[in-house]
Amino acid sequence: MLENINTPEDLKRVAREDLPQVAQDLRDEIIRVCSLGGGHLASSLGAVEIIVALHYVLNSPRDRILFDVGHQAYAHKMLTGRRDLMPTIKKEGGLSGFTKVSESEHDAITVGHASTSLANALGMAYARDALGQDYRVAAVIGDGALTGGMALAALNTIGDSGKKMLIVLNDNEMSISENVGAMNKFMRTLQVQKWFQESESAGKKTVGALSKPLADMLSRAKDSARHFFDPASVNPFAAMGVRYVGPVDGHDVRELVYLMEKLVELDGPTILHVVTKKGKGLDYAEADPIKWHGPGKFDPATGDAPKSSAYSWSAAFGDAATELAKQDPRVFVITPAMREGSGLVKYSQVHPTRYLDVGIAEDVAVTAGAGMALQGLKPIVAIYSTFLQRGYDQVVHDVAIEDLPVIFAVDRGGVVGADGATHNGVFDLSFLRSIPNVSVALPRDARELRGMLKAAMKRGGPVAIRYPRGNTERVPEGTWPDMEWGTWERVRDGDDVVILAGGKALEYAESAARDLPGVGVVNARFVKPLDLAMLRDVAGKARAIVTVEDNTRVGGFGSAVLEALADLGVRTPVRVLGIPDEFQEHASVERVHARSGIDAQAIRTVLAELGVDVPIEV
Repeated sequence: MLENINTPEDLKRVAREDLPQVAQDLRDEIIRVCSLGGGHLASSLGAVEIIVALHYVLNSPRDRILFDVGHQAYAHKMLTGRRDLMPTIKKEGGLSGFTKVSESEHDAITVGHASTSLANALGMAYARDALGQDYRVAAVIGDGALTGGMALAALNTIGDSGKKMLIVLNDNEMSISENVGAMNKFMRTLQVQKWFQESESAGKKTVGALSKPLADMLSRAKDSARHFFDPASVNPFAAMGVRYVGPVDGHDVRELVYLMEKLVELDGPTILHVVTKKGKGLDYAEADPIKWHGPGKFDPATGDAPKSSAYSWSAAFGDAATELAKQDPRVFVITPAMREGSGLVKYSQVHPTRYLDVGIAEDVAVTAGAGMALQGLKPIVAIYSTFLQRGYDQVVHDVAIEDLPVIFAVDRGGVVGADGATHNGVFDLSFLRSIPNVSVALPRDARELRGMLKAAMKRGGPVAIRYPRGNTERVPEGTWPDMEWGTWERVRDGDDVVILAGGKALEYAESAARDLPGVGVVNARFVKPLDLAMLRDVAGKARAIVTVEDNTRVGGFGSAVLEALADLGVRTPVRVLGIPDEFQEHASVERVHARSGIDAQAIRTVLAELGVDVPIEV
């Protein structure tokens, strides 16, 4: 049926009894597209009926439909004129993997992080009323986003404001890993209470026939009866001033349409709690939604996918942390809902009593680490660079001011590729080095990562060890090289022009300098503190210095070198290569690095401009 559905208006012409077939066709197409090029599979499969119902009832783009998290929205993209472009998703020049305002008028918000939809919806509702308009606002929140403090804070204000909006809680019990926390337990409790389900069923049957004042009166009476007979079941949504309906079957599209038609017309905010299955419609994805959250290419008939023996940076960190915790009972690892992504599955199994998943609440992860450090533990906060941005204030106030020994294992530092602008971790060197007491290290491989972790444990104070997305060489268990904190190392001799680079950028620097006499390369593995002794020596001999970093060139490593040379009174020319001061759209990591001017080819071009006799081709 999708051949005749290119807009929400086309969908509205479909008979209501045919909507389940539309949902099935969408699900089949999502599976086909993801099998060819990868993508957010399980989350998108679980949200299909919700999206069909919303577009059937509302009038997008006039009515605003917000998705939180944006990776649920593949069916939304297909129903809003982008079905033929779906094979380009997350590829250079193609569709974003998330909703994106500049991509379509039907995308109400640009979103890659979680827990932002409700605050956006609140702002839109205020704008609507202030401007005397009458469009409707609906936010779909799920995949663990309600565990985020921002969502709960917005919900508190929404209830107080009384603004008219529909909030669809897509409850699939999952983030990427399983959901955690008291709110998740409360949701599970609602679903098993027979009296609650029966009361909702009775209310649903009568809501369409009642006048609004009478419906509101009976709703209040029903809530009071619930609380009287089971005081432990007090609904936190109702306590916040938000009408609650549910839980209902999130895969019964006709039932969802029926409910939404009624609920979008009610005054004030309403939550529709729908229960869905992540990976719905694909047996192996339903059975293991964690594995199938964001797969690469696979055979849709069997679920078989190309096997890889590659050893990721995340796995290297997870293995090292697991060993460290065996050696020291004070080691404790914290993650904000990224157990799999941060390589912590093994750690969580070996050290379950020294592992904390706080849900999608990065600020809580950072400050919980501070609390542990204050009481004698050695916490490691494992967090993606892009998500550490959401805990910046806590790094400053709760960790750095008192110089607490919290280690930040900053994963996905630098460009990440297909997830694009919302996920590129290209700001951490700049914002972390600006904070007093914070030290920042860039390992070149898993061996250095281990050495830095061990040294950080002994050193104390806040430390960020930042490593990229991708793979590294596996090292034997028990490998703990000595590491003198704050020191660089020369990896290629040469005093004419010297390249300073760390982490991922060091690979490009070594490749660019290959077979070029007089070009030296330094593994600048500490961004803060800099190795001032080596920097002074290099600058005193070199005709020019080139700094390279997988970070914005604004206030990053290159800026740190320029500041240090100025303080030393050294005037050696410096060329700073880094990510330009603009957001980088999705493409492969290598393509983004090339167009940003930090890959080996770009470095050789700069060397030629500095007078080095170099064949430009790498």
